[in-house]
Amino acid sequence: MSILNVEHLTHGFGDRAIFNDVSFRLLKGEHIGLIGANGEGKSTFMNIITGKLIPDEGKVEWAKNVRVGYLDQHTVLTQGMTIRMVLSSAFDFLFEMEAQMNELCEKMGDASEQDLEEYMEELGTIQDLLTVHDFYLIDSKVEEVGRALGLSELGLDRDVTELSGGQRTKVLLGKLLLEKPDILLLDEPTNYLDAEHIEWLKRYLNDYENAFILISHDIPFLNSVINLIYHMDNQELNRYVGDYDKFQEVYAMKKAQIEAAYNRQQKEIADLKDFVARNKARVATRNMAMSRQKKLDKMEMIELATEKPKPEFVFKEARTPGRYLFQTKNLVIGYDEPLSSPLNLEIERGEKIAFIGSNGIGKTTLLKSLLGLIPSLEGWVERDQYLHIGYFEQEMKKGVETTCLEEIWQEFPGFTQYEVRSALAKCGLTTKHIESKVKVLSGGEQAKVRLCKLINRETNVLLLDEPTNHLDVDAKEELKRALKAYKGSILMVCHEPDFYEDWATRVVDCTKWTTKIF
Repeated sequence: MSILNVEHLTHGFGDRAIFNDVSFRLLKGEHIGLIGANGEGKSTFMNIITGKLIPDEGKVEWAKNVRVGYLDQHTVLTQGMTIRMVLSSAFDFLFEMEAQMNELCEKMGDASEQDLEEYMEELGTIQDLLTVHDFYLIDSKVEEVGRALGLSELGLDRDVTELSGGQRTKVLLGKLLLEKPDILLLDEPTNYLDAEHIEWLKRYLNDYENAFILISHDIPFLNSVINLIYHMDNQELNRYVGDYDKFQEVYAMKKAQIEAAYNRQQKEIADLKDFVARNKARVATRNMAMSRQKKLDKMEMIELATEKPKPEFVFKEARTPGRYLFQTKNLVIGYDEPLSSPLNLEIERGEKIAFIGSNGIGKTTLLKSLLGLIPSLEGWVERDQYLHIGYFEQEMKKGVETTCLEEIWQEFPGFTQYEVRSALAKCGLTTKHIESKVKVLSGGEQAKVRLCKLINRETNVLLLDEPTNHLDVDAKEELKRALKAYKGSILMVCHEPDFYEDWATRVVDCTKWTTKIF
């Protein structure tokens, strides 16, 4: 049974085409991985099928009475809303039903016998739906999910705008679970999630009986939960049975076959053109030449897909610093309250350290405290006087109105336009991206703009906060290669062991010193 039908979908932004005549069917029980390079339109596709965007052409049709749950990487949580309020909003449709039920009860007082019978039937249906969807157990359900996701320890009455990226993701996931949707749409759900809750989500999706569509660049996670791949590439959407590894195998074979057919056709075209050129002027061979020309004119040309620009990250290196980059003495980090016990750290030149642990325990706060961006609650940090620091934050600041060109120019005013364009192109951005406003780019493309700033500044120590979030597979692999080759020191917060485990010199579990255990 088809749950979702998408027919002849065409869409673009300005002169930048995203989809061209794309069709798609979602069947009951399918667990789909939606993949593709940054900027190919995966999040746009999700926004179109959920009705947030109207396509230029085409039809999107859901089966009747299907309830869709969507975890959007760009969801904004409103200030003033508590965790409890966001979780309870999963039941908004039930509160609407309750309001309908109350209206019916009021109408019954003045109803005729015939109307009363209809109202009673409708009332019974609504009451059954409220019971099926646990309306009378909402408070206990909210508490239960809050405990399962470690949100109760944060305090369910805490303002959601005070939460870290991972904690916000958990709140939105909790809301989805409470909604009990027929279909799950998940856009980069593992971004900001710690290892423990990635494992929990993996188990949940493996047990999930209904269909879901998952966007993720975390390949081990993707492989563990999906049975179908839809690949978004060059304005097309193609279906592959199996996991990501199987897709790569079939895609490579398909690509090789198209290239071989293209080369054969190019040789045939060259031979036909040569024959026509040599024989069209001679009376004896003119008819044969005309016949070959007709064959040329009718030939359906094989086109090779345009190769995506591959990112190339090469970090510029500054002079060598002293032996100890950072030394802390009884450092207590936090904002209003302590997030750590007193820390005595020594970080030496040449170390490449991965900081790991649950969300909200203070990993980002530690990086910011080492940098001096936030004051320590107690103790102090001593920094080497010859540090040249490169800092990569989790997210780009909100409300940025500049283009990619302007972003890099602001950072490096001495660059010529050619140098700015070349720097962005090396990070895998096309001319259309380079001239676009940063805010309209995908999360991965925005990350590439920020990496562009980082690699073009001379550094001898990099502080990276979740640098792999949003990056596609090629960009992630290239960043890994560049960090392995970097001769400076690295302090990195990361939730993907596959990314750092073969080059990090030290892995620090921050749960050992945090005062917040979730």
